Amino acid sequence: MPRSTTRHAFAQWARASVLALVAVGSVGSVISARADDLPSFAQTRATHPLSDVQLLDRRGEPLQTLRVDPSRRVLAWVPLDQMSPSLLRAMLLSEDQHFYEHSGVDWSAVAASAWANLWNTRTRGASTVTMQLAGLLDKDLARRGGRSVTQKLGQAWVAGRLEKRWTKAQILEAYLNRVPLRGELVGVPAAAQAFFGKRPSGLDARESALLAAMLRGPNASAETLSTRACGVLRAMGQACDGLVDEVGAVLRRKSLSVGDAPQWAPHYARLALRADGPAAQRSTLDATWQRVAVQALRRHLAELSGRQVEDGAVLVLDNASGEVRVWVGSSGSQLSEAAQVDHVLARRQPGSTLKPFLYELAIERRLITAASLLDDSPAQVATAAGLYLPQNYDKQYRGWISARASLGNSLNVPAVRLSLMLTPEAVFERLNALGLQLPETGGFYGPSLALGSADVTLLALTNAYRALANGGRYAAAATPRRDLNRDAGPRRVDFRQVADPRASFIVGDILADNNARALTFGLSSALALPFPASVKTGTSKDMRDNWCIGWTSRYTVGVWVGNSSGEAMHQVSGVSGAAPVWREVMLALHAGGVPPVARPPAGVVAQETRFEPGQEPSRREWFVAGTEQAVIRAAGTSVSLSNPVDGAIYALDPDIPPMAQRLRFAHEGRLDRGGVAAWRLDGRVIGRGATLDWLPMPGRHELALLDASGRVLQQVRFEVRGAGLKQPPSPSAESRPPNPQVKRSKAQFVATPWRPEG
Repeated sequence: MPRSTTRHAFAQWARASVLALVAVGSVGSVISARADDLPSFAQTRATHPLSDVQLLDRRGEPLQTLRVDPSRRVLAWVPLDQMSPSLLRAMLLSEDQHFYEHSGVDWSAVAASAWANLWNTRTRGASTVTMQLAGLLDKDLARRGGRSVTQKLGQAWVAGRLEKRWTKAQILEAYLNRVPLRGELVGVPAAAQAFFGKRPSGLDARESALLAAMLRGPNASAETLSTRACGVLRAMGQACDGLVDEVGAVLRRKSLSVGDAPQWAPHYARLALRADGPAAQRSTLDATWQRVAVQALRRHLAELSGRQVEDGAVLVLDNASGEVRVWVGSSGSQLSEAAQVDHVLARRQPGSTLKPFLYELAIERRLITAASLLDDSPAQVATAAGLYLPQNYDKQYRGWISARASLGNSLNVPAVRLSLMLTPEAVFERLNALGLQLPETGGFYGPSLALGSADVTLLALTNAYRALANGGRYAAAATPRRDLNRDAGPRRVDFRQVADPRASFIVGDILADNNARALTFGLSSALALPFPASVKTGTSKDMRDNWCIGWTSRYTVGVWVGNSSGEAMHQVSGVSGAAPVWREVMLALHAGGVPPVARPPAGVVAQETRFEPGQEPSRREWFVAGTEQAVIRAAGTSVSLSNPVDGAIYALDPDIPPMAQRLRFAHEGRLDRGGVAAWRLDGRVIGRGATLDWLPMPGRHELALLDASGRVLQQVRFEVRGAGLKQPPSPSAESRPPNPQVKRSKAQFVATPWRPEG
């Protein structure tokens, strides 16, 4: 009997045998998929497990693709009509040439496989595309693995059920999206991206043949894959010249990504995207503004190259809803060595950006007005740890200055004095009420809290500024997870009144006044916008962080620039580091029109105010009703000691020659009728004048400041502690010379003001 006839008879026998086994139920225990358990095509597509999900902006524009399953690579489901015709042809030629003819099982292929095994001849397996899909869908069959008779019978049973419930197009579409390929790659979409940087619709014949060759042995060698791909190409009527080298090059190179895969919001995506969510998840970010912020930050940091600055972050909040419009957590891997750190959530020292809350609280409690004159002169604040000596950023002092100019020019000394009037504990409580979540107590930070000694996040600080923009009403910002996939309706915002709306408006007006900050920043800085915007910069100790945070009536924008490592920047302040980025983002946000000007709330009145004796030009000033003043006079010119302060302790250093050391006595103010002050130490007048340098002596001392008539104006007590005798180290016994002579060095003293660290 001819072999072909024998094989045809064998096929009929194989089919009858399988049907008989199923009929008598002998394989019931090994066939796990019952007809009722089979998922529908719609269910299979809806539950397609993804390794990568996509973040969309609020209009549906892609922003970020994120890997959520590191064990395998599965991309979004691709419909059959978006697959390359070459790919479909190559797959069927390789795996199932009679796909459109059989009803789940190709019995002629089963017979051919069995016949070849009988004659010890190697040939391809008899599993059809439908049978392979059955193994992918049925968990029991997938776990069982291998190519056993039991597995084949189970696949044949499930394949028959699939063919009755699904169309051929649905079966092929599901197979191409679920079939495992090389390594971690699952599905043609993932393999097309990894190997060729393409979508399945763009695959050519040679690329399709290589993917088809992987189906039989996903992790086969390059030579084996080339041989199989060449056979597929020949079946397609294509030449396979140079295919071996081409396949080797594809397998050796690093995995590619789709050219248009968006990568604009990685930090936000990590917080927001759900691995069990849909393939595309919508957020409240704005793609246009997100790209502007990313590019502005990277461009500006590149311009600061050589100044030891590499990291930054940008945040934009919608004032009304608290929704996030921009979230840039880092400058990116090309500039930063800590690109994975989300600096929107990292705690850093805020510097002078806390001052607006200080001034708001003082105006709210009617301790000052925007026109009140504050003392900007050297100060020594006694603390439990010693003397705290605040200084202005430029190391200069301006005497009596209005609260408007003091805040606008970010002067430190008046702010510290103001915090002492309020008490650090009151400042601490207000900052925490605005959501800053400071970890310590007001007493722990002390007066330095006014200058930003606590650590805060950009998210919390920007949202606290948003409270000022909303008239002192605080509401938590929408977190990334809460932002995502919200209903179409407006987000409910639970505001609570934390700060006085009148004081908040006045502080906002000060921060929007370009003239008020001219002494420090000039009239044409990056803070001056062509529309009303309230803004404040801040720089932490040693230029480790700088900030620029501000708002309009619609949006609040926060920018941080620094180094994730905490290293100091080189001559980069808030106005030169963060402010240019803030400006560019603000201009983009309001490119469609000028934001409306904030209206004063009830209880705020305007008053023409004049300053005597001419410290500042007359102007129209805002006041809380009942505190307005037409004329502002200095608090007085009474004389007071500025150094030393009462209770000060000074140390003597044995390493500095005593004649090079002096303790300077100084006072503030002028005596009446031009008199000259006299200094009396321990009952004896030792000199006259505004200052006097004294060679300190150990012990407790009493210093009095006298006027021209000898009247005591102020008296303080302080202590100078002596240094021990300094001796050279004694020589060892081995190196000691005969008749050693030990020489004692002279005692050396120094008197310097003791200062607390920081």
